[in-house]
Amino acid sequence: MCFTTSAEAQLLGKLKAKAQDAAERAVIKKTEQKVTNETEKSMDKVLGGKGESTEPVREAANSTGSTVSNEVESEENSGGAETKVWSKYNFVPGDEIIFEDDLSTEENGEFPSRWDLLKGNAENASLNGEPVIKLDKDSYITPLMKKEKYLPEVFTFEFDVYFNDVYHTYQQYNVLFYPGTSGSAVIEGGRLYPLKITMNGAWIQKHDEKTNQQRVFENYLSSSGKLPAWKHVAISYNKGNLKVFLDEDRILNIPNIEIEPGVLSIQAYTVGNNELTSAIKNIRIAEGGKKLYDRVVADGKFITRGILFDVNKATLKPESMGVINEIAALMKEHNDLKFSIEGHTDSDGEENSNLQLSEKRALAVKETLTSLGVDDSRLQAKGMGEKVPVSENTTPEGKANNRRVEFVKI
Repeated sequence: MCFTTSAEAQLLGKLKAKAQDAAERAVIKKTEQKVTNETEKSMDKVLGGKGESTEPVREAANSTGSTVSNEVESEENSGGAETKVWSKYNFVPGDEIIFEDDLSTEENGEFPSRWDLLKGNAENASLNGEPVIKLDKDSYITPLMKKEKYLPEVFTFEFDVYFNDVYHTYQQYNVLFYPGTSGSAVIEGGRLYPLKITMNGAWIQKHDEKTNQQRVFENYLSSSGKLPAWKHVAISYNKGNLKVFLDEDRILNIPNIEIEPGVLSIQAYTVGNNELTSAIKNIRIAEGGKKLYDRVVADGKFITRGILFDVNKATLKPESMGVINEIAALMKEHNDLKFSIEGHTDSDGEENSNLQLSEKRALAVKETLTSLGVDDSRLQAKGMGEKVPVSENTTPEGKANNRRVEFVKI
């Protein structure tokens, strides 16, 4: 993979030219293959951590403790690579999208129009044919929002980050839940540091004013998987509770971090090579809501925007499994529930094509649920196309809110 911009066109050639440690490569390849084989045995039917530390100032965040091979896009067909089910993934995105960046409308070489630059340099670029935001070393960007403090008390934040080969550098992406670009910020009860995302883990630090101690929450997987690669980051914040996922794995689960974030920004950080690729894509912020069963009881249905597909296809993206796994668990717990699965699209494209696509997507969701043990007779699938919008189709957020799957009780 390489950027089409001139600054990055030679990147992978340089990386490939460097000598690799054969012994280290063999160990990692053997580990990856073992994990992949074990995972695929349980996944192929669906679609063709650490404990708390006893140290007083350092806490290992609760996690699943599992290591699963990462999904890597095929270079021949990056939009249609085989999707693997993330069987343990339980991240559920918020109900209403308040920020989503559609990079397909941006011009390469220009600054991304829906962001503000806090430090460094960022520009639109193309990586393996996909639009991305390229970030120079030590650069910070923040979403352009109408409200000064736009994050609600319950929200989710998702984005994809690109990691280079682990043997050539140290690389991370930082998420700041406070204004500005300082290394920390004074908050009520202490001082907060950025959430740091690495290729195989995450950590965040908070200084507790009451105890005068540094509380460090961290967790790492034993393997980062095959690199270079894209990794999906999913963050859930619920009134002081913070969860962080890296691809399928829950890296952090902090029950009471005692912060009230109002804004956020992203920083690209590397050590050792100024020409390394740092890039992000698929950025989405959503406001949270009620549990699925509560919504069924109150409204007779629930709407999810966390079931995602490849562009113009009915191929489920792996991150969709957080919602699908929860729905499967809900239906197993409540055997009386039956649903009509209704797919909806935005208004882009031809109306009849959208109708057919939405039906195929609804069927894909149904097939996935039945493969997870839900009886086929309890599910129907229907395509609604673009006929029933819930938002205007004039903004990225409006279109994203219209692209949804509804589960209507029958």
